[in-house]
Formats: sequence, structure tokens, C-alpha cells
Amino acid sequence: MLNDRNILLCVSGGIAAYKACALTSKLVQAGANVRVAMTASAEQFVGKATFQALSRNPIYSDVFEEHDPTKIAHIDVVDTSDLIVVAPATANIIAKLANGIADDFITTSILAAKCPVIVSPAMNVNMLEHPATRRNIETLKSYGYQIIEPGVGNLACGWIGGGRLPESEDLVRIIASQFVPKHLLEKHVLITAGPTVERIDPVRFLSNDSSGKMGVALAEAARDMGANVTLVHGPLQVPVPDGVTAIAVESGQQMLETVLERFATQDIVIKSAAVADYRPKTVHTEKHKKVHGPLTIELEETTDILKELGTKKTHQLLVGFAAETEQLEDHARAKLERKNVDFLVANDVSKRDIGFRSDDNEVVLFRADGSSVRLPRQSKQRLAHELLAYFKEGLR
Repeated sequence: MLNDRNILLCVSGGIAAYKACALTSKLVQAGANVRVAMTASAEQFVGKATFQALSRNPIYSDVFEEHDPTKIAHIDVVDTSDLIVVAPATANIIAKLANGIADDFITTSILAAKCPVIVSPAMNVNMLEHPATRRNIETLKSYGYQIIEPGVGNLACGWIGGGRLPESEDLVRIIASQFVPKHLLEKHVLITAGPTVERIDPVRFLSNDSSGKMGVALAEAARDMGANVTLVHGPLQVPVPDGVTAIAVESGQQMLETVLERFATQDIVIKSAAVADYRPKTVHTEKHKKVHGPLTIELEETTDILKELGTKKTHQLLVGFAAETEQLEDHARAKLERKNVDFLVANDVSKRDIGFRSDDNEVVLFRADGSSVRLPRQSKQRLAHELLAYFKEGLR
């Protein structure tokens, strides 16, 4: 996604400037052509030679220093950039950008830029929360700049709070998302993810091995494609992604009720959660004490959420998942017809390297018209983008 993309990384003078080194390296590894501009204050934290070695490009710092006498550097560098990233962005650089002050290479360049700009604030929590800084950030938003909310944690100054520059992996993901085609712009997408939990008593339950990784990957991909994403999830083994409406549930019944409340307003509904097929008929309010000898727990069938949605869909594109261990195609095709879905994604969870909890997946995508396509093993993130491209084509 970042191959041959020209990114101008603007580093201002905060202690988080050292993180910009790792960001530069990871962007280059992802295939981007990174050019770095630094303020004089930034050079007090990290030397130009470091960024030059990591980016393999000359470093821009002096607005009067021209690398090519036939071009004006601060104009040429933004004219040939696909994206500008200011990280870390100090209170000072934010104030200058908000008020049109152009007194160094970075501010002069950005004032002349036509490409998208991402600003990642990093500073002391009290500086961040000062009314002047908040006002300046809102001004940048009004210009169309994307603001990355800083993380919360221990700050270099000793305070604990907001103001941390996100980790380089998170910044790379956000930067890469800028180049994802917005095929689902303003579409409403609801995704279910993870396992459900059916209580036996307050400390015991029935569940399964689903980690939620595939559902979360789909939520991230749909978000990056411009969709308004609602993620209804059981207990996850991965973090809930930023930029989506996340609703945590426990039981299959809670998931059903939550999905039905929102179903009418959705354009795409993807049921990737592994919902328990059965639940205890009796749920004990107190811990069930150990008994000597066999213990029998009577189970009753849970509501089939996907089948229920299949009977209620009108304009929605409905997608189901099938985790199989044998006769994948036969079982998947039967489920596709029985549950009245538009697409069914089937995978063989008996294979440890592509089953539950794995980072990769390999699936067969079945369509309601009877056709199918096999999507080879790949990361769940990459697979999510590929699946959504197929779903987009099926929108009514």
C-alpha cells in the first residue's frame, strides 16, 4: 500500500523525536520514499545524520538551503509529496500551522501544500490540554488536517496522562490507511467478532477458541475504506480498533439483541463471530459446588443469529462465516442456502496455521449465485481487504 508513495515526515522539537527514527525506518521498509524535514529544535534531540541514514534521502532543515538550484526546495518537496506527516507535533509547531506562521522549512512548506496533512501531537499533558493548544488543534481540523489523538501513559516530564506519540507501528497503519481506496465511503457496516460466552454459573461458562482476529481485521479494513463501522464483539484476544463504534457483549442472546437493534440502518452486515450453538438451560446464580461423580448439564439451542437476519434482510448485504473441519464445500453451500445470505466465507479450522487464533487465514468465498472463489493463505488483514472488495461489488 505504501510502495513508491512519497511521504514528507516533519519532525519538530520534542523528546518524542526519537520515535520518528523508528517511524522513518518502518515506512521505508513498507516501500515508501520518505523525505524528512526537521526544525532546529528537533536537531537538539536527534541528528540529521540519523534520519539521512534511515531515509536514504537528504534532510531538509534550512528554508534557504537549496539542494537543486533549479528548484525551490520547500515548494518542490510538497508538490511531489503524496502525504505530509508531522510527528511529533509540538505545541509550538501546531500554533504556527494554525495561525499561518511560516518561519522555517516545515511551516513554509506546509503552508504551500496541496496534499493531505496528518498531525500527531506529542507534548506534556498540561500543554496539550491548554485552551490555546486545543483551539489550535480544532483550527487545524477545520483546515482538513487529520489529527492523531495522542496516547496516554508515562511522559518524559514525569507526568502521567495524554501526550504520548503513538508507537511507530500504529502510525504506519494510520498512514497506510490514507492510500486505501474509499470504496465504502459513508456506508454503514456492522461486523460481529470473537466468541460468545454462555454462563453455567458466575465463574464457569461454555465458549470456543475464536480470538476475534478476523472480525477485527474486517472492521479495520472497512474503516479504512471510509465506512461507518459498528463492531459487536465478545471477549477478544486483540485490541478493539480505533475509529469504530465497539459494543462489547457476552452471550449469544446479547449479541442477537444488539445486532437486531441496528440491523435496519446497515448496508453490510458481516457475521464473523463464533456464536455458541448451545447454552445451559439452567444458569446458577452462585458457584455450583463440586459433586462427586458425573455431572450432567442440560443444554438448549441458542438462536441462530445469521438465520434470523436472513429472514429479516431487505436492502442489506448479508455475509456469514463457516468454520468447518470436514466437507467444507458441502457444508458451506448448504449453510449459504439455508440461511439466505449473499456471501459465505468458509475456512478449515482444523488446520492450526489458519484456524482459530492464527494470524493468517485461507478461505473459500461462496456466492448466492452458486459461484465460488478460493482466496489463498495470507494475513487476516490482507484477506479482510480482499473480502471487502468482493462484498462491495455485491451491494444493492
